[in-house]
Amino acid sequence: MKGATMKVTMDRLGITASFRRPRVSNDNAFSEALFRTCKYRPGWPPRGFASIGAARTWVQRFVAWYNREHRHSAIRFVTPEQRHRGEEGALLERRRQVYELAWAARPERWSGSTRCWAPIGAVWPNPERPDEMPRGHGAADALPREAVGGGPMAGSRECGA
Repeated sequence: MKGATMKVTMDRLGITASFRRPRVSNDNAFSEALFRTCKYRPGWPPRGFASIGAARTWVQRFVAWYNREHRHSAIRFVTPEQRHRGEEGALLERRRQVYELAWAARPERWSGSTRCWAPIGAVWPNPERPDEMPRGHGAADALPREAVGGGPMAGSRECGA
């Protein structure tokens, strides 16, 4: 079926076409990534949950683990709870020191510099890209373009990213 024919058929049936919405927190890619993290956790029932109560209990435990124990690579391997409690800076500084000592003790074991342990800064699921920012929206225009980035892959100037 051609695209135009499909649209006419959908209109005739009263179906509204929906389109992927980039950079929104409920975009399919984010849902799929979270679902994959769930599925690969120990205790995920391969044949489904026995009851809604069992599902709720499992999800509550998963959320606690995800926020308190799971070290997220996008935020330099700290937990969300550590970030929210303000522990990230001191923790990352200790890691930097450990890596620097290890590198100094055995530089031949390293192919380059050590991992960047500078705090990542503000993160959000889908930051606006400066080249795609709408212009003419009052106070937003007062911000320098550099202030807008900050997604998990934005990197840090301190590490030469």
